[in-house]
Amino acid sequence: MLAPTETPSFLATRRGKLTLALLCTVAFLDFVDASIVNVALPTIQRELGMSVPTLQWVTSGYLLTYGGLLLLGGRLADLLGRRRILSAGTVVIGVSSALGGLADSSGLLIAARLAQGVGAALMLPAALSILTTSFREGSDRHTAVGIWGGAAGLASAAGVFLGGVITEGPGWRWVFYVNTPACVLVLAAIPLLIPNDQRNDIRRGFDVLGTLLATAGLMTLVFGLVKAPEYGWGDARTIGVLGVAAALLVAFVVNERATADPLVPLSIFGIRGLAAANLTHLVIAAGMLSMFFFVTLYMQTVLRYGEFEAGVAYLPVSLTIGVAAGLATKFFSRTGTRIFTVLGSLLCGLGVLLLSRISTDGSYVTDLLPGMLVMSLGAGAVFVANTTAANAGVPPEQAGLAAALLNTGQQLGGALGLAVLTAVATSHTNAQLAAGHTPIDAMNAGFGRALFVGGVIGVVAAVIGMWTVNARGDAESTAPATQPVAR
Repeated sequence: MLAPTETPSFLATRRGKLTLALLCTVAFLDFVDASIVNVALPTIQRELGMSVPTLQWVTSGYLLTYGGLLLLGGRLADLLGRRRILSAGTVVIGVSSALGGLADSSGLLIAARLAQGVGAALMLPAALSILTTSFREGSDRHTAVGIWGGAAGLASAAGVFLGGVITEGPGWRWVFYVNTPACVLVLAAIPLLIPNDQRNDIRRGFDVLGTLLATAGLMTLVFGLVKAPEYGWGDARTIGVLGVAAALLVAFVVNERATADPLVPLSIFGIRGLAAANLTHLVIAAGMLSMFFFVTLYMQTVLRYGEFEAGVAYLPVSLTIGVAAGLATKFFSRTGTRIFTVLGSLLCGLGVLLLSRISTDGSYVTDLLPGMLVMSLGAGAVFVANTTAANAGVPPEQAGLAAALLNTGQQLGGALGLAVLTAVATSHTNAQLAAGHTPIDAMNAGFGRALFVGGVIGVVAAVIGMWTVNARGDAESTAPATQPVAR
């Protein structure tokens, strides 16, 4: 009797490696767009005459449409075909990036950023669905998801580095233009590597109301948080806007429970540890991704760094995240992921807390580098560990939704964290000015206070991370959705 043959490893083939490289390129392209504009913000502000609150929407506008529409993007990929939606999103990113580079007003630039977020919301869940359905074997998926998570963390730091180099060189408009040829290359590779999946019945399954409620609720929430320092936290306008946001989000949950084809079937949160993994991702993103915004402003407004200097300052961060992500992945089969989620979050928080000690007469080596290295060690570990844990125990038919939920948490966490910490920084700066401090000292104090709160948020993420599953690899990737995953 012939021994049963093992399922061949797709990742071991040349096509499998190229497919994974393409999908990680898509992820890198989407994640890098969230941070690549940071170093260019002061230059954009000067050239387009933007106020600080308006300038924030160049960053948060992308995060809002990206995070708010990710779940719908995943649903469209399931209904219309993953390759088709991946291609459509790539086209939207390429065109909107070109328009962003051509922008001659703040309105057009923010509109381009919102459109970039829409394109990314189509691209990323389609790519994730392709990854989870292409690499079905336990070890293949474990490796692929780990590499994907590493690409996400690396892109956040690499975006700041690339943004500085490009802004100092050809100029800030090329921060946008550079996406267009990259999208052309991705479009050329998609039909060569990704099979054309079947189109399903599109007459059902579109939870339009749920999508509208979720997006409107989240955008209203962030708007309220952004305006709170201006209106005052106890002002009727602030309370009213935040109340509307809460009502919209409650209505979203009610709709998901009632509709036959919900955007987010609430039963998915019955998978053990999934809610904790998503919440950990949201919270750590709120604390860590906002750090890039404030540290970059500190470099350029307090230390007087040029765009190139500020970009190069993040090179050690990019390298450390990549190394930490690679090392953490190798230990999952022995230790599980939870220890890396918890310790990684703690290191992120500690690193940002160290950065909160910045001073007006500080230096890169003493005030920035130690905290940045500690933070990046934690970031590399927590991103790959939490991504792996979030996919543990998820059945194949829900893998795309689970991945979309995780990345929705990350993007919305970044948007909400930026809104809250900007409010913290602005409020503290205004208090310092009222107390008679110089503008530069007051602004630096505001940055430091925001970073301190961001560090505390990292510690909170570590506590939440203790409730994630302790994924070790193959066993969890195929576990039934309703069964507990072994610790």
